[in-house]
Amino acid sequence: MKDIAVLGAGSWGTALALLLAKKGFQVHLWGRDPEKIEVINRTRENLHYLPGVILPNEITATTDLEEALIAKKYVVLSVPSDKIRNLCCNIKGLITKEMMIVNVAKGVEQETLKRMSEVIEEELQEKAPLITVLSGPSHAEEVGRNIPTTVVIGSKSRQAAEEIQDLFMSPKFRVYTNPDLVGIEIGAALKNVIALGTGIADGIGYGDNTKAALMTRGVKEIARLGVAVGANPLTFAGLTGIGDLIVTCTSMHSRNRRAGMQIGKGESLQQVLAKIGMVVEGVTATKAGCALSEKYQVPMPICKETYEVLFKGKDPREAVVDLMMRQKTHEVEEVARQAEW
Repeated sequence: MKDIAVLGAGSWGTALALLLAKKGFQVHLWGRDPEKIEVINRTRENLHYLPGVILPNEITATTDLEEALIAKKYVVLSVPSDKIRNLCCNIKGLITKEMMIVNVAKGVEQETLKRMSEVIEEELQEKAPLITVLSGPSHAEEVGRNIPTTVVIGSKSRQAAEEIQDLFMSPKFRVYTNPDLVGIEIGAALKNVIALGTGIADGIGYGDNTKAALMTRGVKEIARLGVAVGANPLTFAGLTGIGDLIVTCTSMHSRNRRAGMQIGKGESLQQVLAKIGMVVEGVTATKAGCALSEKYQVPMPICKETYEVLFKGKDPREAVVDLMMRQKTHEVEEVARQAEW
């Protein structure tokens, strides 16, 4: 069996390294922080990101990219989305066409509005190996504790998607495949925006009705944009659409929801980010989502109002009123047209 490199020793990278190690693979887990890496090797636990989960000896943590990547068949990229380009630049000389890349970072690059697979391909260029994307409703805290989870693998290549499906599949981690790489990546990135919005509503003190409205209309916004970018609308009814929205908008494991709740209670974005101490992907995703909305002329009112609250100091209650009092419309325009109302 081929060894595996997991680049990114945060909670998700650690959980996936554990999953693969339990299947019998030797895993090199790479991270930037020497102190945290030393603690992982000494205590067999990622105390900072995934405390309470014991890591087997099949996992070796390192700060050396060359050590992590040498003689590997599979390379999992598990750093925050805004670090993907820099990481790919650093590993370019260590990557071969025989390797397979599995990206698990969720986001859209703010400066270019490129999806993560596009960023990876652009940086690795002629060295770009087969790229797959793993996404879906999957909190690291639960995967690390062997709680049943389902995810989806996307790729331009069916053979590559099915190979990575086999790599990760286990009795507690079911993996589906989907050829719609665009839809998977758009859904994965923008669900974090809706999670921030539902968190803000929770922080204000609104209830389940509000949360259901934001999630349902949120997935409609994401699907509209996804179709404009080239995605299949059916993808957003699956794990990377509705599935990811449910888990991210309802769970206290979700950093995006927790951040939104604090903002809804009156704290500033800067205060909240300092308190959480980890990356909140929805913050940059909100900027990217609004930029994509303008670029493709797709209305995304929830994304727009979330942006106004985060970056323009708009009162969240005012944002809710503005959402509720927009021009009236049909719930599903296609249904109304077909009914010839």
